[in-house]
Amino acid sequence: MNELKKYFAVIGNPIHHSLSPQIHAAFAKESEIDMSYEAVLSPLDQFQDTVKKLITQKFTGVNVTLPFKKEAYALASTHSNQAKIAEAVNTLEFKDNQIIGHNTDGIGLVRDLEQNLHVKLANQKILLIGAGGAAEGVIYSMLEKEPSELTLTNRTIEKSNAIQNKMHAYAKNFNVNLNVIEIQKLPHHYFDVIINATSTSLIDADLGIDNKVFHAKCLAYDMMYGKETSFIKEAKSQGSKTSDGLGMLVEQAAEAFFIWHQVKPQTKPVINLLRKV
Repeated sequence: MNELKKYFAVIGNPIHHSLSPQIHAAFAKESEIDMSYEAVLSPLDQFQDTVKKLITQKFTGVNVTLPFKKEAYALASTHSNQAKIAEAVNTLEFKDNQIIGHNTDGIGLVRDLEQNLHVKLANQKILLIGAGGAAEGVIYSMLEKEPSELTLTNRTIEKSNAIQNKMHAYAKNFNVNLNVIEIQKLPHHYFDVIINATSTSLIDADLGIDNKVFHAKCLAYDMMYGKETSFIKEAKSQGSKTSDGLGMLVEQAAEAFFIWHQVKPQTKPVINLLRKV
């Protein structure tokens, strides 16, 4: 290995589809940083071994994608505040014989919404659909922006209740009304921002919500990227503004890049490049 060069990777299973190597290569070129970034497929039962092998090979850090974010949290010896709250890690930093866990997903979502899509979240009514790791990873960052209301919904209402109980103190600190509503009982034409954080878009399954939740003045945002999902189609049928999660992917990568290099890369050129591809 080149002693001056720094080595990074993204670990997942599957991993062949990952855009992270392209994104970080673009950031490195712009920042004139000599680094290598590769996609690493980890066997489902060998995540810790995969990370430890990369550490012995003098890697500086890794990104972590599905299904290993919880395992990455357990492996980390110390955690950022965002990672502690989400109890999930998508960025590992190997420093001073420590494994430091970060979660940049919430920061990535908020930056995409506010900086790229020009949707300010303060005093807005937000609906977050989903109660899995994707939702947990972003909820604190949205609360920080002090929307007037943040409503959680999911097919399994108990999971939404669990997140509400966990986040109640933070919502109170930020003076945000944190609600849980059953997915079939969502009010029509009420929310300013509707975010799909479920896995339904991966298989193009129906969410089971009344499409009158969408309206012309709201933004419907799907964390999935790469195709027009049924969620996006439903929102468009009601005249809503829509966006996929490609910008979030690039923005969360930019935050990881900053953690590793202390350099803030330009994200819009990379988003535009990937859109063309």
